[in-house]
Amino acid sequence: MDPTGTVEYEPVSVKELLAEMKDTAELLIDLSYSAVLLGSDDVAAEVLELEEKMDVLQLRARMSLLMACRSTEDAESLAPVLGMVGAAEKISDAAGDIAKVVLEDIGLPDTMRAALPEAVETLVRATVEPSSRLAGETLGGLNLETETGVRALAIRRQGAWLLNPDRETRIEADDVVLFRGPEDGVAGVYRDATGEAYEPPEPPAGGIRDLERAVDSIVLMKDMGELAVDLAYGAVLFDSAEVAEEVVELEAEVDALQSRFEAWTLRAAADIDDPVSLRGLVHLARSTEVISDAALEMSEGVLRGLSTHPVVAEAVRESDEVIVRTTVHPGSDLAGTTIGEAAVKTATGMRIIAIRRAAGESERTGREGGDWVVSPGPETPLRTGDVLIAKGTRTGGDRLADLATDGERN
Repeated sequence: MDPTGTVEYEPVSVKELLAEMKDTAELLIDLSYSAVLLGSDDVAAEVLELEEKMDVLQLRARMSLLMACRSTEDAESLAPVLGMVGAAEKISDAAGDIAKVVLEDIGLPDTMRAALPEAVETLVRATVEPSSRLAGETLGGLNLETETGVRALAIRRQGAWLLNPDRETRIEADDVVLFRGPEDGVAGVYRDATGEAYEPPEPPAGGIRDLERAVDSIVLMKDMGELAVDLAYGAVLFDSAEVAEEVVELEAEVDALQSRFEAWTLRAAADIDDPVSLRGLVHLARSTEVISDAALEMSEGVLRGLSTHPVVAEAVRESDEVIVRTTVHPGSDLAGTTIGEAAVKTATGMRIIAIRRAAGESERTGREGGDWVVSPGPETPLRTGDVLIAKGTRTGGDRLADLATDGERN
């Protein structure tokens, strides 16, 4: 943040600020890793722009919280929310540090991208030309995601960010749009937006096995850190000790992965000519662990029995969105099926964002340390004893619980 910039108190909803901080934090994590995995200075530069935005948001949130605190009861109930603000700042700083690995050309082996062909979809930053067919059209009208598989993650317009653009969002000339999707689709959308051909980075050759394992650990740490942040916000906003306990589990898993990463990196250092070239990996792993630690810090108030402030709780009730945690029971409609076969989204309106297995490895990654399945898909199997973490409406959460227990459909 520009230290000479002025930030003044504005009367604004704490819930709105927290929601914007949550969206910004998630985008920061996503973009910072994409910058590294794609070797993109452009995407890394956008991370630093977003980091400045987060600095302003956290200052305004602190001001609003101070204005809302008028009693000891207020102080107690606002403590978890204040923890969210401080943790979000740490996540922002960690994402900025990850971006600087690219911008400052800190040692990062080419093996990084070679070992991760499925780690992220292609992401590009495109400035929309006035003559582009996209200019003046809404995302719904363009139907990009259906036709190309490409979605707009965020739009920067005249210095202001539009996060989570929807079907009604209109793309304008000179917008800077962050597009993500399959490479073929991204290439076409980039050409339509800018009038220039998309040039993908050259894929480097594979490298040392121990180094590939170290990189695998970082990617899994990244996935779990993102999930932990999502759950931590949900734990505070929905005052859920059960969800907060899952954050504890995730943070412990990230710590274990960090230890494995250190071992594999040290082994790899003995097999390469210039061990200093691994310095970027060490920076990356450290920042990844900071993100999961920040998620745990967010959840601490809930874990210690501090209730969410009534103002925030009321806003959550109005939104009717919840994060639920339920266990698949033997003989239920979910046990022994897949997410797609059970048509969970259609039957309940809930989106399963993670599964914690009692044992085994992640079907999505096949990597070690895989008791968690992050971002499961339609083919992901559901087993007895699985703990499902899902997002949706309160009524949808009840329907999902019915399916997971006795199979009754309401």
